[in-house]
Amino acid sequence: MSFERQTLSGSREENERILLSQLKSLIEDEPSRIANLANASALLNVYLTDINWVGFYLLEEGELVLGPFQGLPACVRIALGRGVCGTAAAKRDTIRVEDVHQFPGHIACDAASNSEIVIPLYAKGELIGVLDIDSPLKSRFSEEDQLLLERFTQLLGDYL
Repeated sequence: MSFERQTLSGSREENERILLSQLKSLIEDEPSRIANLANASALLNVYLTDINWVGFYLLEEGELVLGPFQGLPACVRIALGRGVCGTAAAKRDTIRVEDVHQFPGHIACDAASNSEIVIPLYAKGELIGVLDIDSPLKSRFSEEDQLLLERFTQLLGDYL
């Protein structure tokens, strides 16, 4: 399989349709969870602008463990309820942080990060981890970004 980067110059809706279509084509026939998460993080890294880290933390024995990602080396283990990732996993809810330096207990894996969004990831109705995306810009992630990323993780989870 060969992957070609598509120019995303259409409307926001058209670009989102292309992204979700590309995700589905990458994962629909692949049974490996790790391969699918790796391709999903690579796809988001290509699609999203103004980000410096995108990847997954997977729930293992009651804590989040680093999974496939794009970016600088990262924290390996995060306790539930700790930092943005651990809080999103514990609350089972998306957390969008405009300024990570104002988030109590923020875990700074990359000093360049200023905003963050974390979306819980489910497979077969069970929480299996989170999608974590960081940006060097404050207030990088909008409500529209959140809705798209929630659709992205829902589609991904359907194949995991």
